[in-house]
Amino acid sequence: MRYETSGPISSTELSEYFSEDYLYFSDTVNSPEKSDREAGVIWDLLSLGQGSSVLELGCGYGRIANRLAKKGAQVTGLDASPILLEKAKADASELLVDVEYVPGDMCSLPWQDRFDAAYLWYTTFGYFDEADNEKVLHEAASSLRKGGRLLIDQLNRIALLRDKSPTYEFVQHNDDVRIDIISYDALTDRRNSERIVVRNGCVRRTRFSVRHYGFSEYVRMLRGAGFETVEAYGQEGGEFTPYGPRLVVVAYK
Repeated sequence: MRYETSGPISSTELSEYFSEDYLYFSDTVNSPEKSDREAGVIWDLLSLGQGSSVLELGCGYGRIANRLAKKGAQVTGLDASPILLEKAKADASELLVDVEYVPGDMCSLPWQDRFDAAYLWYTTFGYFDEADNEKVLHEAASSLRKGGRLLIDQLNRIALLRDKSPTYEFVQHNDDVRIDIISYDALTDRRNSERIVVRNGCVRRTRFSVRHYGFSEYVRMLRGAGFETVEAYGQEGGEFTPYGPRLVVVAYK
């Protein structure tokens, strides 16, 4: 039997996915209370303190970066979406916090030995093919000082394999709706989503795909990138369980 497998999406598809529509539904999906809680989890897992220098890769609209800055960290956020970065800067100004927001590609970072910690939160790792995903880890390692920490948060692949496919996720904001049709390709370990947005009388469709890794794969990749030790946690820093919803990895350089 022949199987058709799916692969990473293009930069054009990424920009279409992380668009103004993404922002429009963002507070419905991630409430301020949830974002506050997650910022606290990241603060603790990365052992941050007043004045710690921290880099967020794929910072989006700054919902976590701005909160870490409010807690006293020196934060830099990098993202490829001008629309999301504009929102991040506007919110930082409203909160009276100073965050360095940089447009860029997480596969090619401009920093060397600069940060105490870095993180990729809310499944922002795995967008690319195998080589470029590993390149992200090497770039992150290079940006960290000796003793620096890297945190990666992703859906737990083992739990995803138990779900029936496809699954459907529905979000409503005012009279507008967002529907995600999600399937998991076990041959490529990619979670593929077709997103349908019905808004202001218009229908828009986008595609998204993320490669999911198990802990042993993370250990191999992160040690190859120059990290010495790797730890596993579950959702929001709790104990990892095989069928829990998330895998959180913390690596030490």
